[in-house]
Amino acid sequence: MSEALPPPVVGILALQGAFREHGKVLRSLGVQVVEVRQPRHLEGLGAIVLPGGESTTMGKLLTDWDMMDPLRERILAGMPVYGSCAGLILLCDRIEDSDQPRIGALDAQVRRNGYGRQVDSFEADIDIPVLGPEPFPAVFIRAPVLTGVGEGVTVLARVGEQPVAVRQGSVLASSFHPELTSDARFHRYFLNMCTECGRTRP
Repeated sequence: MSEALPPPVVGILALQGAFREHGKVLRSLGVQVVEVRQPRHLEGLGAIVLPGGESTTMGKLLTDWDMMDPLRERILAGMPVYGSCAGLILLCDRIEDSDQPRIGALDAQVRRNGYGRQVDSFEADIDIPVLGPEPFPAVFIRAPVLTGVGEGVTVLARVGEQPVAVRQGSVLASSFHPELTSDARFHRYFLNMCTECGRTRP
């Protein structure tokens, strides 16, 4: 029987967006959290969260502050990452009608503001089987739409026919904001994924 691994130190990209809300959830689960604003903050992390916000602004700041390349290298090398909303956009390797900077670690195509503008934001109870039988209260705010996913991408949840949560190896992403609910199951799933990746990584 293998010994349980301790939770990783989780970084949260804190350049812009809903990073404080993610931090609050992760700390409630007993995780040490580091707010990432400079390349040196990436050292010692076991995983990272890319929050919702403005993906174009985040991408520009990552590039201007020389963080894009070291962050991409760590993610492509297998460091677990979770991106919500704008974080999902940054992770996708294809963004419709945009050449904005992106990490490109997720084999998927995305359309920004796919559900409409701020006034079109909505909440929905969705089925996410990996979280258990109870529906998850998903919050969609100017949410992106995944318009295509590669063969190696697992769809974890849909709204209608539309994928809204996906996983590819150590990359997890969602169109919705789990940090804006009182339900910590999605973050707990990410932490379990981190443990799984830690056991299987050479």
